Amino acid sequence: MNTQKLLTTLFEYKAWANDTLFSALAALPPESHEREKHDAARILNHVYVVDRIFEANLERKPHDYKALNTTATPELADLRAAVRETDRWLLSYADTVSEAELAEVVEFTFVDGSAGRMSRGEMLAHVVTHGNYHRGAVGRILSQIGVPPQRDTLTVFLHRPEHLRADPI
Repeated sequence: MNTQKLLTTLFEYKAWANDTLFSALAALPPESHEREKHDAARILNHVYVVDRIFEANLERKPHDYKALNTTATPELADLRAAVRETDRWLLSYADTVSEAELAEVVEFTFVDGSAGRMSRGEMLAHVVTHGNYHRGAVGRILSQIGVPPQRDTLTVFLHRPEHLRADPI
């Protein structure tokens, strides 16, 4: 498997795992667990912001983020829609990036003002692993309120029945 195919698979997985998690949050009763939903939204919004920052870095474009989260917490439905849009962009990018582009080093500035320098491949790897880490934190919040753990691992994604392979984004 070449790097581009692996990245495409990882970003397909990321979109699927995000959608799985947002579905679990949407299934919570509307008037319950407000604090946990808020905490989950803050974490997932942080992931979204970081994804957007790295999208801008990959495009060598400036972004307007001054921190790794926004002051206001979006509604989960609005955040889900925004995450889906960003997941589509990342998947398209991963599907079309060349091996030479993956090796290209891009200089950028972190939100704290320090200089950053990463290859495009390193940036994409960061986006995938960063999202995994924080989805796990949200999964822990859900387990503390009695929601069974999400079966959102890469192995489950790769081996789910073909009829469930509908594009979540």
